[in-house]
Amino acid sequence: MQYLIRLSSQKSIYLFLSIVMVFGACQSSEDSPVQSLNTTQEFSDYWFQGKAELTSYHLQQARYGELREGSAVLIFVTEDFSHSKQVKLDYPQEAGSDSWKVMKLNATKKFNTGVYPYSMMSSTFTPLDFEEPALLKATISSQEWCGHTFSQVNRKGNSLNVSLKSYFESEGDTEFSIKKTLLEDEIWTMIRLNPDVLPTGNITILPSLFYQRLSHSSVKPISAVASLNQSDSTSVYRLDYAELDRSLSIEFNSSFPHEIYGWDEEYVDGYGDRAKKLRTSARLNKQVMLDYWSRNSLADSVWRQQLNLSI
Repeated sequence: MQYLIRLSSQKSIYLFLSIVMVFGACQSSEDSPVQSLNTTQEFSDYWFQGKAELTSYHLQQARYGELREGSAVLIFVTEDFSHSKQVKLDYPQEAGSDSWKVMKLNATKKFNTGVYPYSMMSSTFTPLDFEEPALLKATISSQEWCGHTFSQVNRKGNSLNVSLKSYFESEGDTEFSIKKTLLEDEIWTMIRLNPDVLPTGNITILPSLFYQRLSHSSVKPISAVASLNQSDSTSVYRLDYAELDRSLSIEFNSSFPHEIYGWDEEYVDGYGDRAKKLRTSARLNKQVMLDYWSRNSLADSVWRQQLNLSI
């Protein structure tokens, strides 16, 4: 980041939030009473323009030992977030120092498995001015014809509070805490905020909530080897999990705003005789900047066509 905007008083916070509030409902306008925002003018011009970045991807998703054709969408947007309640603020101008600027990622996956469909979505919230590990909150929901599940991780001091809701008897409804650690889910928002701070080498990390949902694995931090291969145009961040026999590679623009071009994820998928190592992959399709929350008329379906998304 080139320079630091410091909001050193509550009056400054109110002024900053009031300016940003004019941009729209979904657009954004740990223990410190004031949040300092690491932003450049370039960052502000892109992320505070009152729109979200919507990117669609061609998806090949491993499930039940086969690759399924589908679509994925990454929705990045800045928002005002309550640090204490860990929810999007309805009235940020009234929240004072409890209002934090966050980068939110809503990531969706849709694919079919034979006759029945899967619809999955995760949400990740990372403060714009962050220290590692930074995540404030992450959630995931998954719906298919057998039932639906929901998981949530909240940062509370030096712990992560985990809540799991599932229709599976073996998973049931459970709540527990683990020591604060880096989440794979926040790697995506860290790339967009500042890829120079991505951790490398031997690290401890909580694997993706998407992966944990599809593999029915335990929500616990494990060891991984992280690497960052940078060039003038394209960079690749990679995680290798020896314990899981799994790897994840995320390809992104080396230059701001560090758009994500695609990703590859390899692990053993399926059960019994159908189990095999497969590669889930996503490749960029279309991208638009749009205030999507105000585009809900029938006529606005043209934007789905622009993103090459079917119903």
